[in-house]
Amino acid sequence: MTTAVTPHASAHAALAPLSSRLVDVDALDWHPTRFEGIVVKPLLFDRASGLATSLVRMAPGAVLPEHEHVAIEQTWVIEGHLVDQTGPDTGIECTAGQFIWRPAGSRHSAWSPKGGLFLAIFQMPNRFFETDGRETDMAGQDWTATWGSSAARAK
Repeated sequence: MTTAVTPHASAHAALAPLSSRLVDVDALDWHPTRFEGIVVKPLLFDRASGLATSLVRMAPGAVLPEHEHVAIEQTWVIEGHLVDQTGPDTGIECTAGQFIWRPAGSRHSAWSPKGGLFLAIFQMPNRFFETDGRETDMAGQDWTATWGSSAARAK
């Protein structure tokens, strides 16, 4: 049985365990992240494994700071563009209609000079590297304490 949910989709609570979950994406609210100019609509989240699918909107000039993709990450650019600001692929640009995926262990920062809308699929939450040396997840929680056991099970 799955432990995945669509956060903020209260009607799903009454569904049988093996029922399909139809998500009215337009009815979901955008939620701010701790990164200026970046909001998300969580579509699927599995707390046990870290699997997540979200719509991500970046305002013009927004930056997703340096992070590591602990497992494969997939992004389809629906509108606008996404550009690698740092990392081995600095300058690579993914534009509307294109799809990019990143291998486990890849590390970079990303930005959207003109803004964009993306469908992002994560097998495990990214690990962010704070200036004070801490390693956190998207929510700012200690990455190892929150996801370390899930990462160990996935190997």
